[in-house]
Amino acid sequence: MTAQPDHHQHGPANGPPMGTLRELRAALGTWGFPGDLQQFEAELDATDLDDLSQVREITQAYRHRVLLRFDPQGAAALARSTQDVTDELRRKLAEAGHQ
Repeated sequence: MTAQPDHHQHGPANGPPMGTLRELRAALGTWGFPGDLQQFEAELDATDLDDLSQVREITQAYRHRVLLRFDPQGAAALARSTQDVTDELRRKLAEAGHQ
């Protein structure tokens, strides 16, 4: 197997390198949400490695979780309280009902 070129841009604005399982594990350990690394390992352990679509789905989901931490809009959305989101949804539903 040959090494593949890294086409991803890395850095503070784009997140850490996550092109290999080792890099993804390191990123989850440093930047993931509490329990992400353990849950990632549990999901991989429960997956048949010959099911490449399932392995890809899992790795992409956890990459996305790390990238949310680097996206200002994503981080802001994650920081919102449940009450704030509930209030916004109620306001939008009320506005939609009055149109």
